[in-house]
Amino acid sequence: MNKNFGKRVENIWKDLRPVTKQMLEGAMRPGKLTKRLKFSYDAHSDWELSSLLNALDEQVKDTSLSEQPKDLRAIRNLADVCAGVLEARTESAEVFIQLTRRALARNDFERVDKLADILFERFTAGETAEVIRQTELAQIRAIAYETLAVLPTTLVVPLLEDPLYFEIACNVLEQQAVEFESEEARLVLEHLGEEMDLEGDIQG
Repeated sequence: MNKNFGKRVENIWKDLRPVTKQMLEGAMRPGKLTKRLKFSYDAHSDWELSSLLNALDEQVKDTSLSEQPKDLRAIRNLADVCAGVLEARTESAEVFIQLTRRALARNDFERVDKLADILFERFTAGETAEVIRQTELAQIRAIAYETLAVLPTTLVVPLLEDPLYFEIACNVLEQQAVEFESEEARLVLEHLGEEMDLEGDIQG
């Protein structure tokens, strides 16, 4: 780790677990990751790589680095490698938001589309709803809502049981019922409405 990468980056790198360092080093040499490392990714890896990526992206903004183009290129390269590993492995709402914000800031819409595909293919309905809950960026919320809307209604319905996601689930079911003309979603909403009316009568 080059000391010119900054103290924060240096400290985070120093505290990385060996397996995470090996993962990054392997990603810098395509095809060199061992089979064991492919199955070593976990939530701690997410946290470590996310923290490192944040620090690297912040360091890139350091104006003094304009006088050290070699170091700047190295920082950007490590950041891109770090982002690539996260993109390939993460199933975390927080990291998805981080990666998508990063792509939007770069106007990298091809990357945004790829991340949208990853959200659909890899993330659970709950984590996708968490993306909506945690971000205020309209573009990211739209991607997550679109992802939920194309899921089977049976995967959306359980979200109604969680107060954190109840409103999100209702919005998705309404979209499925109106835009996609889903009879299943319409019936769920009707049943939900009847339950809420009954509850209101009891409380009244």
